[in-house]
Amino acid sequence: MPTYRELFSIPEFRVLFVNRCVVMLSVAASGLALGTITYRATGSPVLTALAMFGGPLVSLVASQLLLASSDSVRPRTALMWQMAAPAVANGLQAVPGMPWQGRFALLAIPYVVNAMFSGTQWVVVRDVVPEGSFVLARSALNLAVGGMQVVGYGLGGLALLWLSPRDLFLVAALADAACLVNVRLGLRDRPARGRGAGNVVRCTVRVNRALLGSAVTRPLYVAMWVPNGLVVGAEALYVPYGHGPVAGYLFAAAAAGMMLGDLVVGRFVPHRLRDRLIGPLRITLAAPYLLLLLAPPPAVTVVVAFVASVGYAASLPLQERLFAHTDAAVHGQAMGLYGTGLMVWQAVGALIGGLVATAVSPAHAMGAMAVASVVVTAANTPGLRRSAPQPELSASARPSS
Repeated sequence: MPTYRELFSIPEFRVLFVNRCVVMLSVAASGLALGTITYRATGSPVLTALAMFGGPLVSLVASQLLLASSDSVRPRTALMWQMAAPAVANGLQAVPGMPWQGRFALLAIPYVVNAMFSGTQWVVVRDVVPEGSFVLARSALNLAVGGMQVVGYGLGGLALLWLSPRDLFLVAALADAACLVNVRLGLRDRPARGRGAGNVVRCTVRVNRALLGSAVTRPLYVAMWVPNGLVVGAEALYVPYGHGPVAGYLFAAAAAGMMLGDLVVGRFVPHRLRDRLIGPLRITLAAPYLLLLLAPPPAVTVVVAFVASVGYAASLPLQERLFAHTDAAVHGQAMGLYGTGLMVWQAVGALIGGLVATAVSPAHAMGAMAVASVVVTAANTPGLRRSAPQPELSASARPSS
């Protein structure tokens, strides 16, 4: 079984890992800066929330038209564009006197570019690491995201005590520029995986339709999108459920559980067993929240959040299946569609959870979201069997030639 030491001995993977960490710091710094400026200018909590977390809505629209670029552009070039766009946008955000409407327009730039190339990084990861190491590599990058989100928002909050939001934008722009140089110097140039011919919009629509229309790959997307999104709807109620420090404990517990799941499944669970754990992990993601229907004390809910979040690790073997059942020429678009759909369903889940919480208590709403997640997982199980690995035949059972 591959180890983290073997993984980090690969120079190109180290480049990708470092970039992932620095990019998350940049995202946290620029998000806090934009949210602070927007709230000062408008006094609107809604606009502030959109400034910090509304960017994925731009990616949703752009990905429906431009996602095929993930396979039609040379990977290193695509990753450089992904670094250059936020560097330029954050640099312009630091211009004094920029109206908040203009800041929203600048916010869209990196999300449009990211939508075009959102699957490229995972194709490069698959090319860089040895066969059978993708799940370990993905788990390492997931750990980087979780850890650096905590560090980034913490450092960003402290930095605002001494720096202005404009200074934070400059820090973010410099971080993005450093990542751009790191990609250019640290990654080998590779040819595009796609054929490079034809209209990008037409190709995007055609491949998206094929992926979502397939009886094999559609259940994979449902499994990776919908149950996760519904549980995120439960997590979106942490603040109304636990006022003050309790909400912080819940978010911290959920992040710790997710990181533990990625670490154990990615590093210590063999490939065959990983695939068999998809069902149990999907149930683990939601079932603990059913206890919220009994309105337990907050200390129990913290444990629930930790245990449930381990179930997010089911996405690792599900991504393995997705690669196995898609053509290599569209792997970038397949993974880009996964990432975009995940963000959309997280937003949908948060909206549904908020609506349910207007009718019942936050605790009962969280339990209701868990029920919905379990129901979707159960209903999708027959479809997932179509993508399950076929058991290898023993020598005596193989057909004779």
